[in-house]
Amino acid sequence: ESSRIEPKRIGPTPRMMSTSHRAVRGDVSNVPCRRFPRGNLPDRMLGATTRGIRRTHPLRVLHHSRGERTVSARVSGSVELAVGGQRETVIDATKKTKVTATIGPTSSDPAVFTHLADAGMNVCRLNMSHGTHESHMRVVELVRAYNATALRDNKPTLAILLDTKGPEVRSGDVSVPLLLQPGDTFTYTIDPSRVQLSVAPYTVSINYDGFLEDVALGDRVLVDGGILSMDVVEMDANSVVCRVVDGGEMGSRRHINVRGKSANLPAITEKDWADIKWGIFEVNVDYFALSFVRDAAVIHELRSYLVEEAEQRTESTRIGILAKIESADSTRHLEEILDAVDGAMVARGDLGAELPVEEVPFWQDSIVRGCRVRGKPCIVATNMLESMITHPLATRAEVTDISVAVREGTDAVMLSGETAYGAYPLKSVQTMSEVCRETEKGMVAWTGAEEDRRGRIPNVAWSEDHYSDVIAFHAAQMSDTLACSLVVFSRRGNLPKLLSRVRPNANIYCFTDNEVVQRRLALYHGVHAFLLKFDERDSEQAFVDASQLLMSKGYVRKGDPLVVVRGGTEPIWRPKSPYACQIRMVE
Repeated sequence: ESSRIEPKRIGPTPRMMSTSHRAVRGDVSNVPCRRFPRGNLPDRMLGATTRGIRRTHPLRVLHHSRGERTVSARVSGSVELAVGGQRETVIDATKKTKVTATIGPTSSDPAVFTHLADAGMNVCRLNMSHGTHESHMRVVELVRAYNATALRDNKPTLAILLDTKGPEVRSGDVSVPLLLQPGDTFTYTIDPSRVQLSVAPYTVSINYDGFLEDVALGDRVLVDGGILSMDVVEMDANSVVCRVVDGGEMGSRRHINVRGKSANLPAITEKDWADIKWGIFEVNVDYFALSFVRDAAVIHELRSYLVEEAEQRTESTRIGILAKIESADSTRHLEEILDAVDGAMVARGDLGAELPVEEVPFWQDSIVRGCRVRGKPCIVATNMLESMITHPLATRAEVTDISVAVREGTDAVMLSGETAYGAYPLKSVQTMSEVCRETEKGMVAWTGAEEDRRGRIPNVAWSEDHYSDVIAFHAAQMSDTLACSLVVFSRRGNLPKLLSRVRPNANIYCFTDNEVVQRRLALYHGVHAFLLKFDERDSEQAFVDASQLLMSKGYVRKGDPLVVVRGGTEPIWRPKSPYACQIRMVE
């Protein structure tokens, strides 16, 4: 059936290709090459059991051979398909969008954990709202064991993200769930003697004395992000009386939000500080995700602690700080927060509770674009595959949700309960990885997608090192024009981050001699980092070693072109002329 597909042009259509691109690549209007219709390739041709496939990584057809005429787009990596007597070479599909997975009871088994990593997990999240330091340390040991094996096998390693609990407003304990109906009266109190749980109208305690100062008559109070909702109708010195709007069961220690308002609690609690110190001195985590960030002050506070105290006692470079944008105040101070942090997380659960839920898509797009402008990583989180906590198949809306986040340009998407305590952790990671791959494929291969991708890249802000910005921008242009991957040598990781910001079509293979840098690049879009010991006297040997490693993994083949980039504030070779961008052939 596939042999009857009409041949079409390779690469961008004339509408997608500029005059300069055509001059470089030549006129390919009459070259016989096939373009598969949407949806045909993944299951029918790239299934794990399909005959005639030597599978390394799936993506799309860029090489076609018919008779004596052959054209090759020379893209890194390959899957060779024997279909209808013809050879098809498929672009390397190591996904560019990273997957962050929360590790919990159902994913902390060593065998399951390894399968998650092999299926596409790039960053392991430690959720400090649950578990103890001892239970989380067992997860850390799993990461260390996996990374040790990955280093031995010359594979990218996993990063560790410590997600703080943050300040939370919660209701008190109840002996049995309280059934609330619309119109019922329900009271929160800071006076334990006024708690009434035996008969309606019920009164429960709340753990935050300032709750009475934060709310006002007419405010909407949400329980667990909106599972229950109620309006404030009366207040006194110790209690807030509400009328139930959307009923349901009220259990113990429920999370409480007030629509449009943030609690005036310390951004970093005593528990958070204990967790942060444990993450620094016991674990050496790669990233902190700070919960309920309201403004940039808390970022500066933690940064000062890391610089002045923590980093003097650790051998690691600076730990990255991500701000979780999940409160009304954080949206009002978004620009200053993004300027201060190393990255951000779109925490849509609490964000959709403190703001009208219909505003969440706008803020998600704004946060992703704000990070893109600054060249900082962004994670989109919460409810991405919620149904897979209990079901083996994702809903169509969830799949589309992931795809939208990828098209917006996020660096990573995140799984929470799906992998922490869900029944299908491995299927969740596999589903998310495949959706990312398919979306990325469509952004490159389908007519018009190139303009869409380029059109969504905001005007990036130049860094202090303008030369590295220029090198990164034009290296990505060269990679797109030649349809080949990039190879970058870096000690601090700055140049691969700049390349990631430009979002080239192909993968960015970074070689570094720093294990910490290798791990932390696991969060960046399109960057696949490998550990390589450099010979400071011989840059040629470093390229030979790097290309041999990529060939051994099936990412490139002999004769493939590569765009090789060097530069930065700490050059490895040629300190008098540190910046270089070359086209090299794999030998």
